[in-house]
Amino acid sequence: MSLSEKITKILNGTIQSVQSIVPMDLEIARPALLAEPFKQRTTGVLIGITGDILGRILLTGNNELFSKVGESMFGMPVTGEMLESFAGELGNMVVGNLSTIISQQGLTMDITPPTVFVGETSIYGFKKAFHLPIKCDQIGQLEVVLMLEET
Repeated sequence: MSLSEKITKILNGTIQSVQSIVPMDLEIARPALLAEPFKQRTTGVLIGITGDILGRILLTGNNELFSKVGESMFGMPVTGEMLESFAGELGNMVVGNLSTIISQQGLTMDITPPTVFVGETSIYGFKKAFHLPIKCDQIGQLEVVLMLEET
């Protein structure tokens, strides 16, 4: 399987995973190539991927987005330290589910524990990255970035 086929499977699997985990209306934009650095503005979660593709997946958005997604999932607002914990868990759920989806398509993928970023951060160190914006039901945009370590 070519690298472009693997990337397509991962991007499509990411869309499918987010749609199955986030219980709200989503508007998925087209993925685009991204040059470094990627600037994260508020809250983000970074999860490494290993297996047939090596890289990292970053999910980032503003605090209101994570809070409202948490509220839609659990029925109560998520704030403070719970917000940071929830961001990490949401990333874990999305990328863990992606790993299951990908394995059903014949690719091997394992994930690392999540790292949560709070505040403005610039991310460097990737050879190729794909940016997938997902607008969440009038509350904000979840940014998904697939960063590849090898091309």
